[in-house]
Amino acid sequence: MIKIATAECFTHGKIGLELHALAQDYEGNFAGTYIENPEKYGDFNYNKLSVTCSLFIPTIDAVKDILKVEKPPEPDYLIKGIKVYDESGDKKVSKVMAEAVMDLTSCDIAIGTTAGIGHGGICILTKDYEIITTSDVYTDLRQKDSEELYQRQLSGIKKAIDITLLLLNEKIDEINCLENVEIIKK
Repeated sequence: MIKIATAECFTHGKIGLELHALAQDYEGNFAGTYIENPEKYGDFNYNKLSVTCSLFIPTIDAVKDILKVEKPPEPDYLIKGIKVYDESGDKKVSKVMAEAVMDLTSCDIAIGTTAGIGHGGICILTKDYEIITTSDVYTDLRQKDSEELYQRQLSGIKKAIDITLLLLNEKIDEINCLENVEIIKK
């Protein structure tokens, strides 16, 4: 069994929910929304997945209290406690969040996401790889443009799921072909 855990901000826990629906092979209204054809990624048996948890972690206090990160990077801004970083900071904090949820759950794959000003940050960790990327949509959380924020969220969810399914199917070369992806082999 491959265990997955997520600590998500701008993706609102939807990556974890989607992977859970896939792992459970749900159909109809309870099925996932973002994965139309999981077989196109390869022949991995998704019944071998288990989502340990899918956490929505928008605030700096939640990073400290729930993820047990003693000294997370200081946000550039706070909006009602919600952490706002620039894109570089988002990449760093998505990794901090993924590492923390991996430590807390002993999962095999950890996913962290956060987005403030820019494309956001997405980190997918395994024992062998650290994958850092962003969504394909730029926006600024401080501007409160719901449509732009929604488009960034959709892009982030889709990209994180694409990378995760390619990773499960051992298609690292295909991940490398995606835009704005950094893969570090441990």
